[in-house]
Amino acid sequence: MTEPVLSVRNLQVEFKTRRHALRAIDGVSFDITKGEVLGVVGESGAGKSVTGSAVIGLIDPPGRIAGGEIRLSGLRIDNLPPEEMRKIRGKRIGMIFQDPLTSLNPLYRIGDQIVETIRTHLSLSEQAARKRAIDLLAEVGIPAPEKRIDGYPHEFSGGMRQRVVIALAICAEPELIIADEPTTALDVSVQAQIIALIRRLGRDHGTAVMLVTHDMGVIAETCDRVAVMYSGRIAEIGPVQDVIKSPLHPYAKGLMGAIPTLTGEDHRLVQIPGAMPRLSAIPPGCPFNPRCDAAFDRCRVERPEPLARGAQAVACHLYDIKVTDNAA
Repeated sequence: MTEPVLSVRNLQVEFKTRRHALRAIDGVSFDITKGEVLGVVGESGAGKSVTGSAVIGLIDPPGRIAGGEIRLSGLRIDNLPPEEMRKIRGKRIGMIFQDPLTSLNPLYRIGDQIVETIRTHLSLSEQAARKRAIDLLAEVGIPAPEKRIDGYPHEFSGGMRQRVVIALAICAEPELIIADEPTTALDVSVQAQIIALIRRLGRDHGTAVMLVTHDMGVIAETCDRVAVMYSGRIAEIGPVQDVIKSPLHPYAKGLMGAIPTLTGEDHRLVQIPGAMPRLSAIPPGCPFNPRCDAAFDRCRVERPEPLARGAQAVACHLYDIKVTDNAA
Protein backbone atom coordinates (compact mmCIF):
# COMPACT_ATOMS: atom_id res chain seq x y z
CA MET A 1 0.00 0.00 0.00
CA THR A 2 1.14 3.54 -0.72
CA GLU A 3 1.81 5.80 2.22
CA PRO A 4 -1.06 8.21 2.94
CA VAL A 5 -0.46 11.91 2.36
CA LEU A 6 -2.07 12.71 5.72
CA SER A 7 -2.18 10.28 8.63
CA VAL A 8 -3.86 11.34 11.89
CA ARG A 9 -3.67 8.95 14.84
CA ASN A 10 -5.52 9.33 18.15
CA LEU A 11 -5.50 13.14 17.92
CA GLN A 12 -6.48 14.97 21.11
CA VAL A 13 -6.94 18.74 21.38
CA GLU A 14 -7.59 20.51 24.68
CA PHE A 15 -8.51 24.05 25.68
CA LYS A 16 -7.44 24.97 29.19
CA THR A 17 -9.75 27.00 31.42
CA ARG A 18 -9.24 28.21 34.98
CA ARG A 19 -11.05 25.15 36.33
CA HIS A 20 -10.01 22.33 34.03
CA ALA A 21 -9.06 21.36 30.47
CA LEU A 22 -11.88 20.92 27.97
CA ARG A 23 -11.22 18.22 25.37
CA ALA A 24 -12.49 19.40 21.98
CA ILE A 25 -10.99 16.50 19.96
CA ASP A 26 -10.81 13.11 21.63
CA GLY A 27 -9.02 10.29 19.83
CA VAL A 28 -9.61 11.12 16.15
CA SER A 29 -7.85 8.91 13.56
CA PHE A 30 -8.04 8.93 9.75
CA ASP A 31 -5.91 8.82 6.58
CA ILE A 32 -6.13 10.70 3.28
CA THR A 33 -4.36 9.26 0.24
CA LYS A 34 -3.01 11.01 -2.85
CA GLY A 35 -5.79 12.46 -5.00
CA GLU A 36 -8.47 11.60 -2.45
CA VAL A 37 -11.09 14.01 -1.09
CA LEU A 38 -12.14 13.24 2.49
CA GLY A 39 -15.22 15.07 3.71
CA VAL A 40 -15.56 15.84 7.42
CA VAL A 41 -19.17 16.52 8.37
CA GLY A 42 -21.19 17.12 11.53
CA GLU A 43 -23.16 19.71 13.47
CA SER A 44 -21.63 22.96 14.70
CA GLY A 45 -19.38 22.12 17.63
CA ALA A 46 -18.56 18.61 16.42
CA GLY A 47 -14.85 19.45 16.10
CA LYS A 48 -14.51 19.62 12.31
CA SER A 49 -12.70 22.95 12.05
CA VAL A 50 -10.58 22.30 15.16
CA THR A 51 -9.32 19.10 13.53
CA GLY A 52 -8.37 21.01 10.38
CA SER A 53 -6.66 23.73 12.44
CA ALA A 54 -4.66 21.10 14.33
CA VAL A 55 -3.42 19.59 11.05
CA ILE A 56 -2.10 22.94 9.81
CA GLY A 57 -0.69 23.94 13.21
CA LEU A 58 -3.06 26.81 13.91
CA ILE A 59 -4.31 25.86 17.38
CA ASP A 60 -3.71 28.99 19.42
CA PRO A 61 -3.34 29.13 23.22
CA PRO A 62 -5.10 28.26 25.46
CA GLY A 63 -5.67 25.42 23.00
CA ARG A 64 -3.03 22.74 22.47
CA ILE A 65 -2.54 19.32 20.91
CA ALA A 66 -2.61 17.11 24.00
CA GLY A 67 -1.92 13.75 22.36
CA GLY A 68 -1.69 11.68 19.20
CA GLU A 69 0.29 12.12 16.00
CA ILE A 70 -0.14 13.96 12.69
CA ARG A 71 2.06 12.82 9.81
CA LEU A 72 2.42 14.39 6.37
CA SER A 73 3.81 11.85 3.89
CA GLY A 74 5.48 10.09 6.82
CA LEU A 75 6.92 13.22 8.46
CA ARG A 76 5.54 13.91 11.91
CA ILE A 77 4.40 17.56 11.97
CA ASP A 78 2.38 17.98 15.19
CA ASN A 79 5.53 18.49 17.29
CA LEU A 80 7.48 20.73 14.89
CA PRO A 81 8.72 24.16 16.05
CA PRO A 82 6.61 27.09 14.74
CA GLU A 83 9.37 28.12 12.31
CA GLU A 84 9.45 24.67 10.68
CA MET A 85 5.66 24.48 10.55
CA ARG A 86 5.49 27.84 8.79
CA LYS A 87 7.70 26.44 6.00
CA ILE A 88 5.34 23.50 5.54
CA ARG A 89 2.16 25.60 5.71
CA GLY A 90 1.60 27.14 2.29
CA LYS A 91 4.19 24.99 0.51
CA ARG A 92 3.19 21.43 1.41
CA ILE A 93 -0.22 22.21 2.93
CA GLY A 94 -2.58 24.69 1.27
CA MET A 95 -5.56 26.31 2.99
CA ILE A 96 -8.97 27.44 1.73
CA PHE A 97 -11.05 29.23 4.35
CA GLN A 98 -14.78 30.00 4.52
CA ASP A 99 -14.47 33.76 4.00
CA PRO A 100 -12.01 34.70 1.24
CA LEU A 101 -11.77 38.25 2.61
CA THR A 102 -9.91 36.88 5.65
CA SER A 103 -7.33 35.29 3.34
CA LEU A 104 -6.75 38.25 1.05
CA ASN A 105 -5.14 41.56 1.99
CA PRO A 106 -7.50 44.31 0.75
CA LEU A 107 -4.59 46.77 0.29
CA TYR A 108 -2.66 44.68 -2.23
CA ARG A 109 -3.44 43.56 -5.76
CA ILE A 110 -4.28 39.88 -5.96
CA GLY A 111 -1.40 39.32 -8.35
CA ASP A 112 1.10 40.74 -5.85
CA GLN A 113 -0.25 38.39 -3.17
CA ILE A 114 -0.05 35.31 -5.38
CA VAL A 115 3.41 36.23 -6.70
CA GLU A 116 4.70 36.80 -3.15
CA THR A 117 3.39 33.39 -2.06
CA ILE A 118 4.90 31.68 -5.11
CA ARG A 119 8.31 33.29 -4.58
CA THR A 120 8.24 32.49 -0.85
CA HIS A 121 7.98 28.77 -1.56
CA LEU A 122 9.44 28.32 -5.06
CA SER A 123 12.71 29.56 -6.59
CA LEU A 124 11.25 31.61 -9.42
CA SER A 125 12.02 35.06 -10.79
CA GLU A 126 9.47 37.86 -10.53
CA GLN A 127 8.56 37.45 -14.21
CA ALA A 128 8.23 33.65 -13.99
CA ALA A 129 6.17 33.90 -10.81
CA ARG A 130 3.80 36.41 -12.45
CA LYS A 131 3.34 34.13 -15.46
CA ARG A 132 2.59 31.23 -13.09
CA ALA A 133 0.10 33.42 -11.22
CA ILE A 134 -1.72 34.24 -14.49
CA ASP A 135 -1.80 30.52 -15.41
CA LEU A 136 -3.21 29.67 -11.96
CA LEU A 137 -5.94 32.30 -12.25
CA ALA A 138 -6.88 30.86 -15.63
CA GLU A 139 -6.92 27.33 -14.17
CA VAL A 140 -9.36 28.29 -11.42
CA GLY A 141 -11.68 29.99 -13.90
CA ILE A 142 -10.90 33.70 -13.59
CA PRO A 143 -11.76 35.30 -16.97
CA ALA A 144 -9.12 37.52 -18.63
CA PRO A 145 -6.53 36.61 -15.96
CA GLU A 146 -3.79 38.75 -17.54
CA LYS A 147 -5.96 41.82 -16.76
CA ARG A 148 -7.64 40.70 -13.53
CA ILE A 149 -4.30 39.88 -11.93
CA ASP A 150 -3.82 43.61 -11.27
CA GLY A 151 -7.20 43.98 -9.57
CA TYR A 152 -7.85 44.43 -5.85
CA PRO A 153 -9.94 41.95 -3.80
CA HIS A 154 -12.92 44.36 -3.56
CA GLU A 155 -13.16 44.36 -7.36
CA PHE A 156 -14.04 40.64 -7.38
CA SER A 157 -17.32 38.93 -6.51
CA GLY A 158 -17.47 36.46 -3.62
CA GLY A 159 -17.18 33.46 -5.93
CA MET A 160 -14.27 35.00 -7.82
CA ARG A 161 -12.49 35.86 -4.56
CA GLN A 162 -12.86 32.23 -3.48
CA ARG A 163 -11.29 31.17 -6.78
CA VAL A 164 -8.37 33.50 -6.07
CA VAL A 165 -7.99 31.89 -2.62
CA ILE A 166 -7.93 28.45 -4.28
CA ALA A 167 -5.23 29.70 -6.67
CA LEU A 168 -3.25 30.88 -3.62
CA ALA A 169 -3.73 27.48 -1.98
CA ILE A 170 -2.38 25.52 -4.94
CA CYS A 171 0.33 27.92 -6.13
CA ALA A 172 3.16 25.99 -4.46
CA GLU A 173 1.74 22.61 -5.57
CA PRO A 174 0.95 21.34 -2.04
CA GLU A 175 0.47 17.67 -1.22
CA LEU A 176 -2.56 18.44 0.97
CA ILE A 177 -5.28 21.08 0.98
CA ILE A 178 -7.49 21.84 3.99
CA ALA A 179 -10.76 23.42 2.80
CA ASP A 180 -12.86 24.75 5.70
CA GLU A 181 -16.46 25.44 4.62
CA PRO A 182 -15.27 26.78 1.22
CA THR A 183 -18.78 27.19 -0.25
CA THR A 184 -20.87 28.43 2.70
CA ALA A 185 -20.96 32.13 1.78
CA LEU A 186 -21.66 31.50 -1.93
CA ASP A 187 -24.91 31.13 -3.86
CA VAL A 188 -25.89 27.71 -5.15
CA SER A 189 -24.69 28.09 -8.75
CA VAL A 190 -21.27 29.36 -7.62
CA GLN A 191 -21.10 26.56 -5.01
CA ALA A 192 -21.40 24.00 -7.81
CA GLN A 193 -18.51 25.62 -9.70
CA ILE A 194 -16.27 25.68 -6.61
CA ILE A 195 -17.15 22.04 -5.85
CA ALA A 196 -16.18 21.02 -9.40
CA LEU A 197 -12.94 22.97 -9.05
CA ILE A 198 -11.99 21.23 -5.78
CA ARG A 199 -12.75 17.83 -7.31
CA ARG A 200 -10.52 18.65 -10.27
CA LEU A 201 -7.64 19.53 -7.93
CA GLY A 202 -7.46 15.96 -6.70
CA ARG A 203 -7.80 14.49 -10.15
CA ASP A 204 -5.37 16.73 -12.05
CA HIS A 205 -2.79 17.52 -9.36
CA GLY A 206 -3.00 14.37 -7.22
CA THR A 207 -3.65 16.65 -4.23
CA ALA A 208 -5.14 15.14 -1.09
CA VAL A 209 -8.07 17.27 0.13
CA MET A 210 -9.67 17.47 3.58
CA LEU A 211 -13.03 19.16 3.04
CA VAL A 212 -14.70 20.44 6.22
CA THR A 213 -18.40 21.21 5.81
CA HIS A 214 -21.85 20.79 7.36
CA ASP A 215 -23.48 20.42 3.92
CA MET A 216 -24.20 16.81 2.94
CA GLY A 217 -24.96 17.91 -0.62
CA VAL A 218 -21.42 19.24 -0.95
CA ILE A 219 -20.07 16.01 0.57
CA ALA A 220 -22.06 13.83 -1.87
CA GLU A 221 -20.91 15.82 -4.91
CA THR A 222 -17.26 16.26 -3.96
CA CYS A 223 -15.87 13.54 -1.71
CA ASP A 224 -14.56 10.01 -2.08
CA ARG A 225 -14.94 9.21 1.62
CA VAL A 226 -16.69 10.93 4.51
CA ALA A 227 -16.03 11.08 8.25
CA VAL A 228 -19.07 11.89 10.40
CA MET A 229 -17.94 13.70 13.57
CA TYR A 230 -19.85 14.06 16.81
CA SER A 231 -18.63 15.73 19.98
CA GLY A 232 -14.94 15.63 19.05
CA ARG A 233 -14.94 12.01 17.84
CA ILE A 234 -15.49 10.21 14.54
CA ALA A 235 -18.80 8.36 14.77
CA GLU A 236 -18.52 6.78 11.31
CA ILE A 237 -16.15 6.86 8.36
CA GLY A 238 -16.32 5.19 4.97
CA PRO A 239 -16.92 5.61 1.22
CA VAL A 240 -19.31 8.49 0.69
CA GLN A 241 -21.98 6.50 -1.17
CA ASP A 242 -21.97 3.76 1.49
CA VAL A 243 -22.35 6.23 4.35
CA ILE A 244 -25.09 8.19 2.57
CA LYS A 245 -27.10 5.18 1.37
CA SER A 246 -26.45 2.76 4.26
CA PRO A 247 -25.34 4.70 7.35
CA LEU A 248 -24.52 2.54 10.38
CA HIS A 249 -24.19 4.90 13.36
CA PRO A 250 -27.53 6.17 14.78
CA TYR A 251 -26.25 9.76 14.48
CA ALA A 252 -25.23 9.24 10.83
CA LYS A 253 -28.66 7.67 10.17
CA GLY A 254 -30.27 10.76 11.66
CA LEU A 255 -28.18 13.10 9.50
CA MET A 256 -28.94 11.18 6.31
CA GLY A 257 -32.62 10.86 7.21
CA ALA A 258 -32.86 14.64 7.56
CA ILE A 259 -31.93 15.19 3.90
CA PRO A 260 -34.97 15.85 1.68
CA THR A 261 -35.14 13.93 -1.62
CA LEU A 262 -36.45 14.87 -5.06
CA THR A 263 -37.94 11.43 -5.76
CA GLY A 264 -41.40 12.37 -4.53
CA GLU A 265 -41.35 9.82 -1.72
CA ASP A 266 -43.94 10.69 0.89
CA HIS A 267 -42.15 10.29 4.22
CA ARG A 268 -41.32 12.50 7.15
CA LEU A 269 -37.78 13.73 7.58
CA VAL A 270 -35.90 12.33 10.57
CA GLN A 271 -35.47 14.64 13.54
CA ILE A 272 -32.60 14.11 15.98
CA PRO A 273 -33.82 15.14 19.45
CA GLY A 274 -31.69 17.33 21.72
CA ALA A 275 -28.48 19.16 20.85
CA MET A 276 -24.73 18.64 20.72
CA PRO A 277 -23.39 18.62 24.32
CA ARG A 278 -21.17 21.46 25.52
CA LEU A 279 -17.48 20.62 25.99
CA SER A 280 -17.95 20.99 29.75
CA ALA A 281 -20.88 18.56 29.80
CA ILE A 282 -19.96 15.64 27.50
CA PRO A 283 -21.69 12.58 28.95
CA PRO A 284 -19.73 9.44 29.88
CA GLY A 285 -19.71 6.48 27.51
CA CYS A 286 -20.92 7.29 24.01
CA PRO A 287 -21.42 11.07 23.77
CA PHE A 288 -24.49 10.52 21.56
CA ASN A 289 -26.28 8.27 24.06
CA PRO A 290 -28.68 10.93 25.50
CA ARG A 291 -30.04 11.54 21.98
CA CYS A 292 -30.03 7.92 20.77
CA ASP A 293 -33.19 5.79 20.63
CA ALA A 294 -31.09 2.61 20.49
CA ALA A 295 -28.91 3.37 23.57
CA PHE A 296 -28.61 0.71 26.27
CA ASP A 297 -26.73 0.46 29.57
CA ARG A 298 -23.27 -0.11 28.08
CA CYS A 299 -23.61 3.05 25.94
CA ARG A 300 -23.88 5.16 29.10
CA VAL A 301 -20.68 3.94 30.75
CA GLU A 302 -18.25 2.69 28.07
CA ARG A 303 -16.86 4.64 25.16
CA PRO A 304 -17.29 2.76 21.85
CA GLU A 305 -14.18 2.27 19.73
CA PRO A 306 -14.29 2.16 15.89
CA LEU A 307 -15.32 -1.22 14.51
CA ALA A 308 -14.75 -2.25 10.88
CA ARG A 309 -17.92 -3.15 8.98
CA GLY A 310 -17.00 -3.76 5.35
CA ALA A 311 -15.52 -0.57 3.91
CA GLN A 312 -16.98 1.48 6.78
CA ALA A 313 -15.90 1.88 10.40
CA VAL A 314 -18.42 2.77 13.10
CA ALA A 315 -17.97 3.68 16.77
CA CYS A 316 -21.12 2.10 18.17
CA HIS A 317 -21.75 -0.73 20.64
CA LEU A 318 -24.64 -1.99 18.51
CA TYR A 319 -22.07 -3.49 16.12
CA ASP A 320 -19.90 -5.13 18.78
CA ILE A 321 -19.93 -8.92 18.49
CA LYS A 322 -20.15 -9.18 22.29
CA VAL A 323 -23.54 -7.47 22.20
CA THR A 324 -24.78 -9.96 19.61
CA ASP A 325 -23.52 -12.90 21.68
CA ASN A 326 -25.17 -11.62 24.85
CA ALA A 327 -28.43 -11.00 23.05
CA ALA A 328 -28.34 -14.53 21.69
